[in-house]
Amino acid sequence: SIGKNSSKSKSKIPDGVRTSCPSCESALYQPELLKTLYVCPKCDHHLRIGARIRFNFFFDNGSITEIASNVETNDPLGFKDVKSYPARIKEAKKSTGETEALLVGFGKLDGRLVTAAAFEFKFMGGSMGSVVGEKFVQGIEKAIESNTPFICFSTSGGARMQESMISLMQMAKTSAAIQKLKKEKLPYISVLVDPIYGGVSASIAMLGDINIAEPNALSGFTERRVIEQTVRLELPDNFQKSEYLLSNGAIDMIVHRKNLRSKISGILKKIHTVSYTHLTLPTKA
Repeated sequence: SIGKNSSKSKSKIPDGVRTSCPSCESALYQPELLKTLYVCPKCDHHLRIGARIRFNFFFDNGSITEIASNVETNDPLGFKDVKSYPARIKEAKKSTGETEALLVGFGKLDGRLVTAAAFEFKFMGGSMGSVVGEKFVQGIEKAIESNTPFICFSTSGGARMQESMISLMQMAKTSAAIQKLKKEKLPYISVLVDPIYGGVSASIAMLGDINIAEPNALSGFTERRVIEQTVRLELPDNFQKSEYLLSNGAIDMIVHRKNLRSKISGILKKIHTVSYTHLTLPTKA
């Protein structure tokens, strides 16, 4: 459970008692941010938060049974740029307190058992490599085994270049797992969190039965400047923001962070009949 890993629970946003809003530059303080779920009380900007912090907010009492926490990243290609791949993994582990860019857990949402995954953007830009794909699939398998809905909070720069085609293969692997979930008539709810790009946006993030986004979340296959340089056209000011996606039918709804728990819980009450058998319930440490 999260309670067993108190060192991992420490917020990386902000690093100290005080920070500033990236949007309006107002001074923000830790106690105030905790009350607002890291949403600026001055301009309503949604600050980026880590996967474990998000789970603390999302699950009842912040309590989960973590799934696939022992799956470790290796270096299948012996990749090296200015640093070796193992060195980058080591740095990411140290800076985030996580073992990989995806956290998967099983717990309760308003008393209803659910399985969920959340990307950790500070772990190599939330990039999807073989371990992220494997953890996601094991989460789907747990959802099928326990007859629970699956919710995924996606924030990522895309496929992990240090794993080349192995990382690209995760798009097919995770998409196939989602189809298995849907064949079992279990809901898959995708929540797009700023930012979400590349292979993750083209697979996990957009395959939900219901696709939700936080306000002003940027999402697309490639970054705006690249598209403008390629097609030689000036794009709308809100291009790739969740409001633009909603107006063009790419997502189903935009939900404020403070309302995500109640909205997802309400959706599940309407579309999923609870029937649990042979389950081990998570306990708060």
